[in-house]
Amino acid sequence: MNVTERLAEFVIDTRDVPAPVREASRDAVIDTLACGLAGSLEDCGEIAARFVRECGGEAQATVWGHGFGASVLDAAFVNGIASHALDFDDTQPNVRGHPSTTLVPALLAVGERVHASGADLLSAYAIGLEVGGKLGRALGDGHYMRGWHATATTGVFACAAAGGRLLGLSAGELRNALGLAASQAAGLLRNFGTMTKPFHAGHAARSGLLAAMLSKHGFTADTSIFDGDRSFLATYAGEDGKPLGELLERLGNPWEALAPGIGYKRWPCCYCNHRSIGGLLGMIDEHGIKADEVESIEIGFPPGSDTALISGDPQTGLQGKFSIEYVAAATVLDRRIGLETFTDVMVKRPQVRALLAKVKRLRIPDSKIYSGTTGYNDIRVQTSRGAFTRHIDKTPGSPAWPMSPAERDEKFLDCAGRVLGDKGARTLLDLAHGCDSLADVGALARASVPASGAAGARAASPALAR
Repeated sequence: MNVTERLAEFVIDTRDVPAPVREASRDAVIDTLACGLAGSLEDCGEIAARFVRECGGEAQATVWGHGFGASVLDAAFVNGIASHALDFDDTQPNVRGHPSTTLVPALLAVGERVHASGADLLSAYAIGLEVGGKLGRALGDGHYMRGWHATATTGVFACAAAGGRLLGLSAGELRNALGLAASQAAGLLRNFGTMTKPFHAGHAARSGLLAAMLSKHGFTADTSIFDGDRSFLATYAGEDGKPLGELLERLGNPWEALAPGIGYKRWPCCYCNHRSIGGLLGMIDEHGIKADEVESIEIGFPPGSDTALISGDPQTGLQGKFSIEYVAAATVLDRRIGLETFTDVMVKRPQVRALLAKVKRLRIPDSKIYSGTTGYNDIRVQTSRGAFTRHIDKTPGSPAWPMSPAERDEKFLDCAGRVLGDKGARTLLDLAHGCDSLADVGALARASVPASGAAGARAASPALAR
C-alpha cells in the first residue's frame, strides 16, 4: 500500500475521534467564525462577497455576515478570504501556517449543504488537520523558506480530505481528489501584505472542495500523488522534509489538534510579531517605558522566525501586519495592539513613523530554522534612563502561553459583535460552544448573518471608510 492510499484510508475509515480532539476542533471553529465575521468588513472581504453575488448561482451555503447565500464553492471562497483578512486567525506549528482559515469555511459550506451534524463536522476538521499537519512536516521548512505559503499549499489537501469525508467519498475517490488538489496547490509569500494573502486561504478552501466534489462525480487524477518521482512532495518539499510514510505511522497518535496543538492570536497581525509584542508589553508594564524616552529598539530573530515579516517600511495597514518595525513602534506608542492598529491612517501617524525609524532587526546565529509559532526573540530597548532587555521563548496564544477560555470568548464577542451586534454574537457563540451536539451545522452558518435591524455595522466599518 503506497502512502497516498494509506492517507486516504485513514481519512475515510477513521471513526473514533476522541472527545478532547473534537473539543479542540470546536475551539478552532469558534475562533474562525469570529475572525471571518470581523474580516467580512475588510475591503477584501467586501470585494469577494460582492463579486460572488454578482456571479449569481444557487444559494447552497451561507456567506457569513451577509444576507445572501452562494454555491458551496463560492461560500467557502468568500468565507475563507474573510477569515484570513485580518491575520487574526489561528496557527499550527506543523502546518507552518493557518489551518482553520481554510478548513472551517470549507467544512461549514459543504456541511450546510449536506446537513452534516456538528459531531461529524468536528471529526472532519480534526482529520483534515491531521492531513495538513503531516504534509506540513513532509514539506519541511525549506518549502516555506523558498517562498511557498504553506497555509494554502497544505490547506488545499486538508480541505479535500475533510470535505471528501463529509461528502461520503470512498478511499479511491479521495485519492483522485488528492491528485486534483495537488494541481491547485499554490500561494506565494511574496503576496503578503496585500489582499492576495487572504485570497490564498479562500482559494485553498474552494479548490479543496472542488477536488472532492469533482472526484465524487467521477473526475480522475493521479491516485498516488504523494508517491514516487514527480510526486507532489518530490516537486514541492524542502530538503529537510520528513518521509511521509514515517509520519503516517503517527496519524492520530497524537492528534495534531492536541500536540503540538493550535495557537490562537491575541492580536490581529502576523504571528511572527507576537513574541515581540508580548515581550514589549511586559517590559512596558515592568519598567514604565514611554515612547518619548526611547532611543532605539533592537529585536533579535533566529533563522526563519521573521520570514513572513516582509515589510520594513509599511505604508498601509495591511503592510503593517507584516512589519516588526511598525508593530514594535505601535506597541510602545499605544501600549496596546488592536483591530484599529492596522489602518492606513494609524500606520502613517508622524509619531509612529519617528519611532519606527528607531527599530532595528538583529540576526541571532542558530543552526535551526524557526517560525512564528516556534522560536524566540531577544529584545533590547535603549532609553534615556538606560537599557532594558528581555528574552522571549514562548508565543502568546500558543499552548505554552495560552489564552484563557474567557479571553477567547471576549475575542469572539468583540469580532462577531461588529457585524451581528451584542445579542447576535452571543447567540452564535452559544450555538458554537454546543457544536458537538448540533443535528445540523446549517444552524451555525445561518446564525452568522445579522438579524433584521442588527446590521449597520457594515456601513460604519473603518475598512470601508478608508
